[in-house]
Amino acid sequence: MLPRTGDVLLVTRAASVQFLRPIKFRVIRVLDWPTYDGWLWLDGYELNAAGDAVTRRSIFVQRDGLERLQAAPEPRPHTVRARRPVTRTPLRVG
Repeated sequence: MLPRTGDVLLVTRAASVQFLRPIKFRVIRVLDWPTYDGWLWLDGYELNAAGDAVTRRSIFVQRDGLERLQAAPEPRPHTVRARRPVTRTPLRVG
């Protein structure tokens, strides 16, 4: 699973040995830094039990060890509104 911006993940020891105590993590972005095959750098926020952001972190984890708790909302489709025609009138000078 490749995380997306807005996903809330459960990061456990399966993702990396540094997470003896599991954390909830909201993804800001997947960093495009060089890494080993199957590993990712994630930028985001560690969440408390209430779901509030506590600490901003960059973490190095195995993709297969991540568990998605909440998927990011689907992006809204871009709507194009019709433009009103501009009425041009002569301008009086002088």
